Amino acid sequence: MTAQDRTRWDQRHRAAPDAAPDAPIGLEVARWHELCRGGSRRPRVLDVACGRGGEAVWFASNGGEVLALDVSPAAIDATRRLAARHGCDDLVDARCHDLDDGLPEGCGPFDVVVCQRFRAPHLYPTLLELVEPGGLAVFTVLSEVGTSEGATSAAGPSSPGRFRARPGELRDLFADAPFEVLVDREADGEATIVARRV
Repeated sequence: MTAQDRTRWDQRHRAAPDAAPDAPIGLEVARWHELCRGGSRRPRVLDVACGRGGEAVWFASNGGEVLALDVSPAAIDATRRLAARHGCDDLVDARCHDLDDGLPEGCGPFDVVVCQRFRAPHLYPTLLELVEPGGLAVFTVLSEVGTSEGATSAAGPSSPGRFRARPGELRDLFADAPFEVLVDREADGEATIVARRV
C-alpha cells in the first residue's frame, strides 16, 4: 500500500467512532455455531483488513480464536481496545500488516476466513487455500453492480475503480474452487459470497 493510502486509512480510523461487535455480512449465525460444536478446539478465524475490529471481536466473543490484520496502526489499536472491553483480548491476535506484501509467514489454516469490504484479487487464491475442509470463506467487496455515476460511499466515488469489483468477480473466484456457495448476492454497489470448503 502506498504511504499516502496508509496515512489516509489511519486518519479515517482515528476519526471513526468505536466499533461494535457484529457478525460479518452474509454469515448465518447458526452456521458459525455449527463450526463451534464441530470439534474439541476453538474455531480459528482470519479477519483480513479487520478495520476497527467489530467482526474480529464478534467471533472471539462467540467462541473463536482470531488473527486480525490491518495496515492501519489506529485500526489495530481500536481492535485491541474493543477486544479488551469485551473480555476477549486473549483470543484476538491483532497485528499491523500490509496485505500488499501477502499474508504473514506461517499463517493458517483457518476454519473461517473473513474479508469484509477489502478488495484483494491478488490474495484471493491464497485466502481460499487457507480455509480448512468444512470451513467458511466470507467475503464482501464494493461492486460496480448497482452503482450510479457521481454517487459516493465511504471508499470514495461509486464509479468503477480499483476498490470496486467488476460484476461477478467473487462468483468467478469460486467457479473452479472446491467450495459450496451458500450465499451469493450482488446489488446496490456491494457483492457478498459465503462458501463452505468441501
